[in-house]
Amino acid sequence: MNSIEIRELTKEYGTTRAVDRLTFDVLPGRVTGFLGPNGAGKSTTMRLLLGLDRATSGTATIGGRPFTAFTDPLRRVGALLDPQSIHGGRTARDHLRFLAASNGIPARRVEEVLEQAGIAAAAKRRVKTFSLGMRQRLGIAAALLGDPGVLLLDEPTNGLDPEGIIWIRELMRGLAAEGRTVLVSSHLMSETSTLADHLVVLGAGRLLADTSMEEFIDARSTPRVRLRTTDPIRLRAVLARAGYDLVEADGGRWSVDGIQAEQLGILAAREGIPMLELSDERASLEQAYLDLTADHTQFAATR
Repeated sequence: MNSIEIRELTKEYGTTRAVDRLTFDVLPGRVTGFLGPNGAGKSTTMRLLLGLDRATSGTATIGGRPFTAFTDPLRRVGALLDPQSIHGGRTARDHLRFLAASNGIPARRVEEVLEQAGIAAAAKRRVKTFSLGMRQRLGIAAALLGDPGVLLLDEPTNGLDPEGIIWIRELMRGLAAEGRTVLVSSHLMSETSTLADHLVVLGAGRLLADTSMEEFIDARSTPRVRLRTTDPIRLRAVLARAGYDLVEADGGRWSVDGIQAEQLGILAAREGIPMLELSDERASLEQAYLDLTADHTQFAATR
């Protein structure tokens, strides 16, 4: 089983508690977005999971085992934490060859991931000549090297151009569809909303949400319908009898709070009122996220 299990995980640095009794699972077969303000504990949690830091208490395991117990870690877990940490004097190919040799991975796999990441043409170049986006692709190639069942990616779209963003999005969804566990930390709400099936949200080191994308947004949205009709006067009267207000919006449209499009459509159909447009409005992921984390942001600019 490739699931990630976090149980009562706590990490203290002196008097600062960076991670505070976290408990959640990251399951295979879906992309899990890992969200939270700066300083929320996301990177610390990933480091604890990879054995790069030692927990004050609690456990972080993969398939029931700590990462440090694996004799072939790259075959089990692929991670992208800091693509800038790659030795600048090595070529891209040599960097991957070193990783492959250390984990008993066939040399042919190096060429495969170079192609997969779109940097095969730069395989002989030294990493110090790479742009941020190319380093990011090399870091992703390294994470894929052992064909692992678990992927941990911290800000994977950082520095990528639009083509690269589409590539990594499709890659992650494809890996999840194969039954792998994919945990992606990001500050880009627009990307997370198109990518993730599930969300884990931290604030000040504590778990704020562990839920599906749809449930997360719905829980922080007030039902609202936008519509166009050729008979707003009659529709207003029908809605008023049902306890709703028809409010003029922009572009010749109208809005109604507290109702769903299906309900409104039934009311209009009963009265024979023509509807030219009818759709539900929901909060965006960004709006829902800001609503949840407003009281847990460590760093915020004044307005």
